[in-house]
Amino acid sequence: MTRPASPAWHALAADECLQQLDASRAGLSTAQTSERLARLGLNRLELAAGRSDLQILWDQFSNVMLIMLLAVAAVSAVVAHVEARFPKDAIAIVLIVVLNGLLGYLQESKAQQALLALRNMAQPMVQVRRDGQWQRLSSEQLVPGDLIRLEAGDRVPADARLLEVAELGLREAALTGEAEAVFKKAELVLEPGTPVLERQNCLFQGTEVVRGRGVALVTATGMATELGQIAELINTAGGEDTPLQQRLDGLAKVLVSGALALVAVVMGVGVAMGLDLLNLLEVALSMAVAIVPEGLPAVITVTLAIGTQRMVRRAALIRRLPAVEALGSVTVICSDKTGTLTQNRQVVQELRSGTEAVTVGGQGYEPVGSFSATALTAPAGASPGSVPGGRSLLLQAGVLCSDAELKQDGPSAWEILGDPTEGALVVVAAKDGVDDFALRNRFPRSAEIPFSSERQLMAVWVEDPDGTLQAPLGAVAAGSSRLLITKGAPEVIVASCDRWLDGSGVVPLDPAQAQWWLEQARELAAGGLRVLAFACAPHHPSPELELERQVLLGLMAQLDPARPEVTEAVATCRQAGIRPVMITGDHPLTARAIGAGIGLTSADGEVVLGRELEGFDDATLQQVVARCSVYARVAPEQKLRIVKALQANGQVVAMTGDGVNDAPALKQAHIGVAMGITGTEVSKEAADMVLLDDNFATIVSAVEEGRLVYANIRRFVKYILGSNVGELITIGAAPLLGLTGVPMTPLQILWMNLVTDGVPALALALEPGEDGLMLRPPARPGESIFARGIGRYIVRIGLVFAAITIVMMVYAARSGAPWQPMVFTTLCLAQMGHALSARSDLPLSRVAPFSNPWLLWAVVLTTGLQLALLYVPALSSFFGTVPLAGHDLLVCVGFSLVFFVYLELEKWWRLWRRRSSANA
Repeated sequence: MTRPASPAWHALAADECLQQLDASRAGLSTAQTSERLARLGLNRLELAAGRSDLQILWDQFSNVMLIMLLAVAAVSAVVAHVEARFPKDAIAIVLIVVLNGLLGYLQESKAQQALLALRNMAQPMVQVRRDGQWQRLSSEQLVPGDLIRLEAGDRVPADARLLEVAELGLREAALTGEAEAVFKKAELVLEPGTPVLERQNCLFQGTEVVRGRGVALVTATGMATELGQIAELINTAGGEDTPLQQRLDGLAKVLVSGALALVAVVMGVGVAMGLDLLNLLEVALSMAVAIVPEGLPAVITVTLAIGTQRMVRRAALIRRLPAVEALGSVTVICSDKTGTLTQNRQVVQELRSGTEAVTVGGQGYEPVGSFSATALTAPAGASPGSVPGGRSLLLQAGVLCSDAELKQDGPSAWEILGDPTEGALVVVAAKDGVDDFALRNRFPRSAEIPFSSERQLMAVWVEDPDGTLQAPLGAVAAGSSRLLITKGAPEVIVASCDRWLDGSGVVPLDPAQAQWWLEQARELAAGGLRVLAFACAPHHPSPELELERQVLLGLMAQLDPARPEVTEAVATCRQAGIRPVMITGDHPLTARAIGAGIGLTSADGEVVLGRELEGFDDATLQQVVARCSVYARVAPEQKLRIVKALQANGQVVAMTGDGVNDAPALKQAHIGVAMGITGTEVSKEAADMVLLDDNFATIVSAVEEGRLVYANIRRFVKYILGSNVGELITIGAAPLLGLTGVPMTPLQILWMNLVTDGVPALALALEPGEDGLMLRPPARPGESIFARGIGRYIVRIGLVFAAITIVMMVYAARSGAPWQPMVFTTLCLAQMGHALSARSDLPLSRVAPFSNPWLLWAVVLTTGLQLALLYVPALSSFFGTVPLAGHDLLVCVGFSLVFFVYLELEKWWRLWRRRSSANA
């Protein structure tokens, strides 16, 4: 289905749009709609084909370590066949490979639901005009050129150009991310380059009509709509591997290549020495099994699952396990403003009454707060201060000229019913002791002019029989029993006034004083606040007369304030080496004011607009994102570009969002973070993590948990691999030292890797966090899991471990003791000391001994299981061991203790070196 290139409908007059689409105000004919449906298809979103379950399962076995194990299993089966014995080693290896593959499959097999949620969002019934008649049809049947009729409560079924409106207001939050209603105008003709967020003469699929009604011409359907383009972005968004996935891939390649090289060396030397080829082959198989940490995937999965439980307790729900660790590697957090950095509650911050600036205190919708007045420089000819009762009249005017209500929902929970902007007026009055219900009952409304985007004001007439409400106006209100109250844009309200309330009462408003008031409004607006002006007129009889000769009461400036905890969270991010970034669809002044208030940027910091982003090529954008932390008026595809540019700069990116517009960027980011309260289902399905409280500070808490998870993963990786290297070298040394047979069979090695390594490793994953986790920089993007000394530790400890075990092996063999079960036992028991030592880089005497009781129990349990393998006949027979005499067991314990003592002495030596360097 081919679609023609779409004109800039917002830049064309309504009649031109009709002409372009070969349509009329009578609607399309049945023949026209049939032809267009056949050519363009149904008005629905096209789903991208995801990987099948079979493909996901197959992909699990493309891991290089699992491939090597399968090859080892095949060779082991052949050797067992040659030696005419049961291939239990091969069967055990295959079972481990299958279990690891199934574990990976279960993690990845959840089907993506983001596009299904998008499709569900786009399927309402709609009123369509066809063949000159209005009828209700499924939105799937719409085609470009159809006329649709919409009213409050309807969901917009396709992109459209408005033809007629009557007070039409839409909530476009799902598309733009902003919750405030947007009022539309059909007669506007805009510039071709006008951003989607500012196209007041257009409607967009998936948005909601909250007020008024309108008739519109469908201009795009299905994947050609703005919503369809977002669906296409979700289809194509990459979904980067997490840092852990990248590091584990690198680990697998290093282990396999190292093991193959060492096997080749042992085989080559053995052949050169004339050793038995079959014996060398069995040694090689054991070495290959020894190097692969078979228990590591399960340990990592359990560790991540434990991390998710801790995060849920801190209001962060993890949807994909690898995201737990990736949070600890985040270097940039891109956050929406509304509801995440702010409270998503409009609150009056400041008043202008008379010649005073009044700062309002308090939090959220709770009707408790303070009023602090500061004198302003009065304009020429004005009396300073505020007339008695002037501020009270301003606050009451705000309540009477609004429809919102303040309700208590529980002992300390308050909520607004109605428009948030009007709700802020009710709340600020309540802070001054005004009960909105009682006030409206006392001064009932007798007439009104609703707010409209054309008039930019709202007017009401209230009854005031005894003149109590108008008392602060003094003599000008004498005999008046009705009061006109207006609120609206400052330039509109001030222009309708010829008087105002200064410190002495009602006085004439001259042009210079009117300009002073407008400058006050501009100063407040420059701070990112939304400003409303209020006026009244006694003796004004009805809406039939012009709204003029009013008394200016003052200004109220409101803002969606920052969450109280966000400033500290931003500071914590900076201490932790994480750069917070704000990306919003809101006004740049508001974005800068919030950003400066929470420490994200300076008061004159750079704010990049979406319109500017359109002109940047990829290279320029990468330079911009490296320095800029605040973006305003940003469209969906631009959020995606910002994330990609940060990733191209080598950053690990977390991206927050709640609307449909955020889904592509959430999917592209290393960590997509959706809002649990205000978020759409589309954003939640595209995300890796959901904030149950929609709070930026929760992301920072989750990052701290992620860092703890990564620290524990590094802890047990060095424990497991240090031991594996020791096993590998010990096994490879045996034939070169003239010993016949292998020190450990593949089955015994699997036991070590899964049980004696795995169980303590799980306990290490429960190690509590060390102090200062959020005072360190994040792991460098692209950092190997061997970085920061882990690789050197693994090699060094592996060599020491092997040396101690080889000495014991040679001693036992020369003394005629059963050296193979002694090697097996020594390696297993030494691992217990290694696990205890791996808890911390500090000597154990400096660590609380019972801060991780799980590890103590794991050591006791594993030691008991190892002894059972020696002394329980059935287990001894199956694993190919023999019971050890008391003397031989003591030898094993002694050599194991030597290894533990070495580990602790090394830590003391490193501590002494650090102190010596610090004192030098």
